Amino acid sequence: MDGVPESHNGWTFLTNHARVLAAIADNQSARVRDIAARCRLTERAVQKIIADLEQAGYLSHVRQGRGNSYHIDPAKILRHPTEAGQGLTVASLLSLLIHDEDSRAVLPGESTRASG
Repeated sequence: MDGVPESHNGWTFLTNHARVLAAIADNQSARVRDIAARCRLTERAVQKIIADLEQAGYLSHVRQGRGNSYHIDPAKILRHPTEAGQGLTVASLLSLLIHDEDSRAVLPGESTRASG
């Protein structure tokens, strides 16, 4: 992806911090460039978000060769008082955001039986 990603107007359900965290959870060795492309953010914005997440203890990294390997603390309680008061963790958030085709829940209206 070259240059600045297309801008978005209006509100969204997820923060950029949640998007970056989900991208890292999906690929712990992803490059900042790849995270930025996936999240439609600039590399500079992703670097700032990663620094925020590390400073707050949600994320750490280890240098591996020319790249990084990230580690997410799944037991860390979410920051907003509403979620924190309910004891919701990073793991609970990521379970909603990560796409794992083998363990996806069946959506309402979908059948679990094979048609034939």
